[in-house]
Amino acid sequence: MDLFRSIWYLLIGVLLAGYAIMDGFDLGVGTLMPFLAKTDKDKRYLYNSIGPFWDGNEVWLLTGGGALFAAFPHAYATVFSGFYLALMLVLFALIFRAVSLEYWHHSGDGKKFWEWAFIIGSFLPALLFGVALGNVVVGIPLNSEMEFMGSFFTLLRPFPLVVGLLGLVAILQHGLTYAILKTNGDVQKRARTLLNSIWVAFIVFFALSFIAALIWFPTAVKSIVGWIFAVVALVAWFLIKYYSKAEQDGKTFLMSSILFAALWGIVGAIHFPNLVRGLDGINSITIYNGSSSQLTLTVMLIIAAIGMPLVIFYTAVIYRAFKGKVVLDEEGY
Repeated sequence: MDLFRSIWYLLIGVLLAGYAIMDGFDLGVGTLMPFLAKTDKDKRYLYNSIGPFWDGNEVWLLTGGGALFAAFPHAYATVFSGFYLALMLVLFALIFRAVSLEYWHHSGDGKKFWEWAFIIGSFLPALLFGVALGNVVVGIPLNSEMEFMGSFFTLLRPFPLVVGLLGLVAILQHGLTYAILKTNGDVQKRARTLLNSIWVAFIVFFALSFIAALIWFPTAVKSIVGWIFAVVALVAWFLIKYYSKAEQDGKTFLMSSILFAALWGIVGAIHFPNLVRGLDGINSITIYNGSSSQLTLTVMLIIAAIGMPLVIFYTAVIYRAFKGKVVLDEEGY
């Protein structure tokens, strides 16, 4: 039974890491739109760079959420009821973002409105996902019924906010490496220039997160596996600069993706076996007290063994079909 619980903890982590890597770059591109695009042609470049991928990328989030609901329903219920307002903000942001992608191209006088709907709809999830993760990791007030006992403002504590800003900077960096990979000309030049600043900002917030962990979550620094992933993250961070300077754009994007995976590795290592940590350390929801039955976990594992290869295959086909630089024509946005 414990083996199945651990497998599902790992699988959900892989799905959420996959979402962060896949959707992270298009959230980053959307948030940085005002800095990267100065003309409608520039904006079309960026819209078309993410156009074929953004909705498929969100399949990873839906799959991860569905897996959490089925494998660990207590954690799902606590998080979704406790973080209700924050999650509604994310949901409406994602809805407006999706609508704005379609409406921007066809809108006349309303282009500016849909452009900002896209920018804000990209920024809010990029920030709030990290804040939510920081709360889950450092702990929230839970009662003996596994119910959240705080308010919206309980979630706005220093540690989650630092984690949220670290996640935002990582997403911006990922978006810039993607924009460099997919565009040419002025947009690419702006992305290269901006990457230098965001690259430095990442290490600043990474260090602040470490200091915050020492203050509010000191047991985190005792995880050997967490330190291994931290080293991987730092090496990937350094290589982003190295490959960017050499204009090896594919490797730059690859290093950014590895960096994201390493960040999730750190979270998984320092958080296991918790799903939602209780502030008192007693009422935490773990893989042991928050899981479904063994029958459910077994059936789901069979479904995942069939479904996951399909998702990976679908993703690979789409990325292969639209590989290379963006070429503007009459099609697309």
